[in-house]
Formats: sequence, structure tokens, C-alpha cells
Amino acid sequence: MRTELIQRMQELRDLAALVELAQWDQDTYMPKKGAEGRGAALGTLKSLYHQRLVDPYLGDWLDAADAQGFDEEAMVRVLRRERAQATRVPERLVRALAEAGTAGLSAWKRARDEQRVATFAPALEAIVRLRREYADALGSGTERYDALLDVYEPGMRSARLAPVFAELQTVLVPLVQAIEARPPPVDVFGGKVWADAAQWAFTMELLPAVGFDLDAGRQDRSVHPFSSGQSVGDVRLTTRVSLDTPLPAIFGTLHEAGHGLFEQGFAPKDFRTVLAQSPSLGLHESQSRLWENVVGRSLPFWKHHLPRLRRHFPSELAGVDAETFWKAVNRVQRTFIRVEADEVTYNLHVILRFEIERALLRGDLDVKDVEAAWNDKTKVLLGLTVQRPTDGVLQDVHWAWGDFGYFPTYTLGNLYGASLFSAAQRALPSLWADVERGDCGVLLRWLRASVHHAGYRWSTEALMERVTGRGLVVEDFASYVRQKYSVLYRL
Repeated sequence: MRTELIQRMQELRDLAALVELAQWDQDTYMPKKGAEGRGAALGTLKSLYHQRLVDPYLGDWLDAADAQGFDEEAMVRVLRRERAQATRVPERLVRALAEAGTAGLSAWKRARDEQRVATFAPALEAIVRLRREYADALGSGTERYDALLDVYEPGMRSARLAPVFAELQTVLVPLVQAIEARPPPVDVFGGKVWADAAQWAFTMELLPAVGFDLDAGRQDRSVHPFSSGQSVGDVRLTTRVSLDTPLPAIFGTLHEAGHGLFEQGFAPKDFRTVLAQSPSLGLHESQSRLWENVVGRSLPFWKHHLPRLRRHFPSELAGVDAETFWKAVNRVQRTFIRVEADEVTYNLHVILRFEIERALLRGDLDVKDVEAAWNDKTKVLLGLTVQRPTDGVLQDVHWAWGDFGYFPTYTLGNLYGASLFSAAQRALPSLWADVERGDCGVLLRWLRASVHHAGYRWSTEALMERVTGRGLVVEDFASYVRQKYSVLYRL
């Protein structure tokens, strides 16, 4: 490829890394009064990125690219797709979205503190208006939501998602009902105070235990856990701690570690190229959900790690054996908070958000009516009555960032993760024995070779077909949850 094309691609990756770093700081350590300045700075950085991406010279270089081999062909294909999207969006809209996201995050945090959706509503109205404009600029041939969904999950459309969600409901709703008819597991967490420092110390032990390199990353705290990858040598994770239960910290860390392992696992030769990224958020989420749930909520995992957790909480976990603990962390219970939901009810939370986002983007729902719509759907889908906004519409940070179209990738991640783990079990007969010995490296090395090193060489479904023999299917996830919870609840 031409030297100019390679240099421009590297410039773009460097700018993207700086945007990630500024956003990470915004969500962790930035002073409250720094929002206006950070919004302007992010607007400038994103504008510079946009300018370099839509530069006519880049278009000429791509058209004249003499790609040598598959990797260079993939680079050209990915960069051409990103540029094609960017050329449809005016620079002023890029800057406006960046500034609105910073203002939205600040307003969302204030609204949570005040327990008032009205505090967030003006910022959300601005974000929705800008996202509608952004979707219209991108175009999709069908509806606005598809244009935004395509940003996170290339090629995915609402018309394809809807049947997937419908099939999931036919699996999950009767499973929830069957489980609720059985006695619940013993609650080993309630009525105790779980010390902050001890929880933090254990999560910092978990990270290297699953293979996260703390010399190439770090963990901090945020209201809503997230991960941020600047490069394979600089991956930032966050988690949150609750004194009432250690579960948000433990499983928040495992979830974000799954993302972090992916970010640390891109092939070194792909550094500063468009190949050092996931082909979709659904595939990225497959890694977080696999480590958080399939591995992290397994009995073999806790046979090894419960004694280590007990060292931090000797009195709180006195007399609690691995099987009792395993059942407790897999308790199925309708809950308000998506990130704390069990595997059986989790996807119902995603369906709720999908339906509201589509209505907002279509103009069928006004921001002033979002809280009521959220509460109504929570009643219908989860059978719960929302009592406070932080248990409802203010719980997720995604809309404050302007990330409409993102939520379906969590369900796609559940489906892809189950299929990948099924393939891993076929390839690694001693997998569960390795996990029980505390050796997660065998699984990680398989994921590195099968998924992480591939980066963005193939589309997600093409990669899934190469690794598992199939693309997007519900069957593997359905089989996984039925088998696991039939054992747990003796169905």
C-alpha cells in the first residue's frame, strides 16, 4: 500500500486513542467543573479525526490502493467502510455530538444524585435530536435505528434482530416461570456489610487470574463499569463497589476484564492499524459475557476462587461451600438493574431498551414520556414496579454518551459467547478441569488464536462461521441456559 495511506491510517488510530483516553478520564477522574472544557476538547479531537477521514486525498489513496495480500485488503476494506460513513456526516454534527455527550454525562450524573429524570431530560432531548440527524445523514434504506445499529454491529438490521428477540422470549419466559416455581438458593450475601477495601483487593487478584496484564492496563472506579482500550499496552477498566453485596464488583470486574483481554489480545503486528479492533460490538460483548457468566459463574471457577475470596471475608463466608456459593451467584430473580441481572432475565432488559430506542429514533416517543414508557415496559417484561429513577431510566450511562443502537450488542454477545464456548469445549476436553485448577490460560490462549488475533480481518459472522461452524444462532445459548439452570434448580 502507499506510504501516505499507511501514515493516514496510523494518524487516525492515534487520534482515536486520544479520544478514548479523554473519555476515560472524563468518566473517572475529571473534576465536576471540567465538563465544558472537556466537551470542547473532545469536539476538537473528533473534528480532527473526521477531517482526516473525509479528506479527498484519502479517498484517492484508497481507490488507488495496491493491496498486497489478505491483511492489506482487509485494511482497505475496513478503512473504506469507515470513510464512507464519515463522508455522509457533516463535521459540525460530529462536534455537536461530542459536546452533547459530555454535557449529557454531566447531566446524567446530577440527575442520578437528585433522583430526577427532569434534570437529564434537556440533555437527552438534545442527544436524541442529534442522533436522529446523524442517522438520517448515514441512511440505511429502512429506518433510522438501523443506521445507528450498523455503526456498532455492521450489517445488522432491526428486521433480523426482532425474530431473534422473539425466539429468545419463547425460550426465556417459560424458563423463568419454571425456575420461580422452585425453591430459591440460599442467600449468602444479604444482611452483611462487605468491606470496600476487601472487595477491591479481591477484584485486583481476579484480573491476573483470568489473564489480564496489569502492566498493560489498570482498573479504576466509575458509576457505570466500562472498558477503554488505547492500545494493547494501555487498556483501562472500571468497576463499582457496593457495601451490600460483593457481586457488582466481582462480576463487573470479570465483565470488563473480558473486554480488556480482547483489547490486549490483538496481534502486535496490527498496532496502529484498523485491524486492531473488533469487527463488531457484539463480538466484543461475547468476550465480556463469556468471562463474566460462562466462566465466572461456573462451579469449577468458584471451587478454585472461593477460598481466596474467603480470605478477604472470613466471617461473612464462614460455612459457605463452593456449591452453595455457586448457586447463590446464579440466583434467578427479576431485578431492575440490567448489569446485575442473571443470565435468564438479562436479555429481557435489552429488549426493553431496544423497543424504547426504536420508538425515540422514529419519533413515536417523546423524551418527556420516556420515564413512563420505561416503567410500563419494566412491568410488562419483568413484572416489576420502578420506585426510583436510578432503578429505571437513569441506570445506564449509554444514552448520556449518545450511544443509541448499542444495547442489542449485549444480547448478540450472549449468543456469540455461548457458541464460542461450545466450540472451545469441543477443542479443549480438559477445559473445566483447567478452570477448576485455576488455569484460565488454556481458554485464553484458544480465544487469542481463534478470536483476538483475528481482529477486524473478517466480519463477525464470517469469523464465527470459521471458529464455530455457524453464524448468529439462538440454539447454543438456549441449550446452555437450559442445561445449567435445570441442574441449578432441579427442573
